[in-house]
Amino acid sequence: MQPVDFTTLTAIYTDLQAHWLPARLEQAYQRDRHTLYLGLRTLERRGWLLISWHPQAARLCISNPPPRAPDTFTFSQQLRHQIGNLALIGIATIAPWERVLDLQFGRRPGEPPLWHLYIEIMGKYSNVILANQANQIVTAAHQVSSQQSRVRPIQTGQPYEIPPQLTDPVPSLSESFERWQERISLVPGPLRRNLVKTYRGLSSALVLSMLQMAGLDPEQTTDRLTIAEWERLFQLWQEWLHTIETATFQAGWTTTGYTVMGWQLTQPIASVQDVIDRYYADHQARQEFVQLRHQITQKLLTVLEKLRLKAKGFQDRLQQSDQADRSREQADLLMAHLHLWQPGLTTIELPDFDSGAPVSIPLNPEKNAVQNAQALYKQHQKLKRARQAIEPLLAEVKAEITYLEQIEAEMAELSDYQNAEDLQVLSEIREELIQQRYLEDPEYRGSDSKSPDAQSQPYRYQTPNGLEVLVGRNNRQNDQLTFRLAGDYDLWFHSQEISGSHVLLRFNPGDAPDDSDRQFAADLAAYYSRARQSEQVPVVYTEPKHVYKPKGAKPGMTIYKHERVIWGHPQQGRASVRK
Repeated sequence: MQPVDFTTLTAIYTDLQAHWLPARLEQAYQRDRHTLYLGLRTLERRGWLLISWHPQAARLCISNPPPRAPDTFTFSQQLRHQIGNLALIGIATIAPWERVLDLQFGRRPGEPPLWHLYIEIMGKYSNVILANQANQIVTAAHQVSSQQSRVRPIQTGQPYEIPPQLTDPVPSLSESFERWQERISLVPGPLRRNLVKTYRGLSSALVLSMLQMAGLDPEQTTDRLTIAEWERLFQLWQEWLHTIETATFQAGWTTTGYTVMGWQLTQPIASVQDVIDRYYADHQARQEFVQLRHQITQKLLTVLEKLRLKAKGFQDRLQQSDQADRSREQADLLMAHLHLWQPGLTTIELPDFDSGAPVSIPLNPEKNAVQNAQALYKQHQKLKRARQAIEPLLAEVKAEITYLEQIEAEMAELSDYQNAEDLQVLSEIREELIQQRYLEDPEYRGSDSKSPDAQSQPYRYQTPNGLEVLVGRNNRQNDQLTFRLAGDYDLWFHSQEISGSHVLLRFNPGDAPDDSDRQFAADLAAYYSRARQSEQVPVVYTEPKHVYKPKGAKPGMTIYKHERVIWGHPQQGRASVRK
């Protein structure tokens, strides 16, 4: 992930100075351990300033409104108490070429600031610190004790100190070409590395972009450059410094990320705020998606393995209980032939009542015939009781396996991250598993999906005749489609006795069902099921009024009646999805 370097930070804060000063702070909301939103209002606009001190994605930019979820963080509460309803009257850097901004808050523009919100964008050392007028730290997003850092502890009540100054030379437009070349080539080495290490304010991404614009190999050593190559590079160096000095940034996308220098643009974007917000939001969402999917997948594998082993144990015991009638028959035979028993026998062969075939009955030589028969009768009763106890337990385990296999089918649809909707669907699955007590998360504070406008949406398709088909992506959506959205004229589809999505074929009053429409919906139901690799899958369909949720059933679990069966073709469903 491309970090916010000094150049990008300069572009961000100069844009904020131009469009968001002065502004009233109306709200402070903390979304998670690393993300803060400040609600700002100017005379012309209203927006949210996102501030993140995430180790890999530290940044600040104007962003979309935060989700509607409770804020229980102490840091944001202290910010609301101290600087709420004050005016943002200034944004400045604390020192030249430092990636630290000072957001200054006061009663009104033109007055001295009462509070300073220092935003330190420094990779894994990023932080947000609130200091009062005397520059004493009142609160910090991340407090650092003297044991953690003897160089620069950050704790409440201590004076705020700027980060330790770097010793590298400061880039300057007035520096001569000869002096610049001498510094970079003093110790021969790869051009990219020498540039980053010689001057402050340079990031690896910026240097790489500069070298590519100059047509130079980043790994080319400084002692092999021609004078013409040095001059091309110096020209771009001067262009970079002039851009920073005049704040004439041009933001947009490149093949590898983004730029604010206008170099190697594949798509220019008018607002640097939009570029930063979209880039880091997408990368963080992608990382969160991968981590969350791994967490859920591993949990499902573990739990399903235990449940299947448990079910096998119950089935083995049921097979043993199938011998209950055999034990009773053996006892009856023994009681009918008491006269054939002799002391010391370990087995006895007696003719079967029906077929006359010899039946071998094991005996305890220390017991007589009646006692052996009584033991067989007791075994018969014990095995019958075991069946009565095990059958409901096995049914419960099978129902749990079916439910988790349904989740597993939903996870199969989320193999790759495509957009923010995928992460929302996955977050709803996590919330469901937490509610069903399969996952534990001490830091879990509730899903954004509780907000109606943040809920994920089902897949939407159109049949050849233009009818709408909705496909649930998780159990929340399945229940929503089946029990809330479904109308009297719709048809409900599901793979028969196979885990899969609920599919709803929607009709308007007066529409006549068409075989091609039903087949289209059935193909989608087959494709969005665990049997998608089969050539054909039995799919049931019925009217939504005939679909029920049993009392106490888990999310997504239903029973139905008056169903009809149609064969769905997963590969045709796949073709419909890819259109």
